[in-house]
Amino acid sequence: MAVPGELGEGEKERWRALRAASKTPRNPFMEPEFTAAVGLVRPQARVAVVYEGPDPVGFLPHERGPLGQGRAIGLGVSDAQGAILRPGLRLDTGELLRGCALSSFAFDNLEAEQRLFVRYAAEEHATYVIDVEKGYETYESVLRAQSPKFLKTTLAKERRLGRQVGELRFVFDEREPAALRTLMEWKSAQYRRTGRRDRFAQEWITRLVGRLAETRAPECTGTLSVLYAGRRPLAAHFGLRSASVLACWFPAYDPEFAKYSPGLVLHLRMAEAAAAEGIGMLDLGRGAAEYKDALKTGELPVYEGAVTRPGAGAALHWLSREPARRAHSFVRGRPRLAALAARTLKGAARLRRT
Repeated sequence: MAVPGELGEGEKERWRALRAASKTPRNPFMEPEFTAAVGLVRPQARVAVVYEGPDPVGFLPHERGPLGQGRAIGLGVSDAQGAILRPGLRLDTGELLRGCALSSFAFDNLEAEQRLFVRYAAEEHATYVIDVEKGYETYESVLRAQSPKFLKTTLAKERRLGRQVGELRFVFDEREPAALRTLMEWKSAQYRRTGRRDRFAQEWITRLVGRLAETRAPECTGTLSVLYAGRRPLAAHFGLRSASVLACWFPAYDPEFAKYSPGLVLHLRMAEAAAAEGIGMLDLGRGAAEYKDALKTGELPVYEGAVTRPGAGAALHWLSREPARRAHSFVRGRPRLAALAARTLKGAARLRRT
């Protein structure tokens, strides 16, 4: 067992090699750099290293809570989770948890190929993706076929935005710290406006994003993309990118310009820039949203659930997570109830502001 910062360069190289050998998309949330960044802001972050003889053949990044409750590294913000294992490696899940001194291991965005844990999933969700493997022009042609009105309207709004607000400028990899602060302010306001928990009110998440904004690695680079009118930012997004995947994470825009749909324009320009960089896929993450339905070209499964071992820790896990998870699942599975819940959250947010 190791603290993420204690991993040697040889172990990290082996981790990267195992990811390269995997058939799953090279999501940057599964790289050692993301785990290392979480380790700097979450004291209970750990990495279990599995050896065969002198060679590391597997890694399980996780966080350890009371009574050995385990959770995927960065649970709540990480959009891809699981173990990093040599293809074909056979492990016993119970033995792995015992070796980590864990009573449970919870996940909410488990990768589809995680055979060690998938059988313990309670729910399957869709994560929405944009395929730009064949270039942005091909992606636009797909949109013209599946969402012609959406594409036509968005491009018209982009032109109108340029005429009425100012000449548009898009920066795919913005390094200006003030732009990141603006994005976080917009996102916090959006969370409050919609009645949802403000993630940036949690210090560790703000610090994590700051650390990742400075991370520059071939398979995990913090990427801030900004749409400007002149020098004024209109929309921005912070995420992580590998050589082949842009993991979309925190998008937001200035609500003053909402009628122009600057967030949609931003995503089109991000797709164009990603394709130009040789990135083949944008992962929009799980969770239904109109903009995702309009932009996506496909879906990938991810899983939510937990592995538990008998004992007090497993019971504590069930009591602390399962009732809420089942309630959320019940609401999500009933569109009318979900719409009512969203309206209730927004109404509560308005009351708090008055």
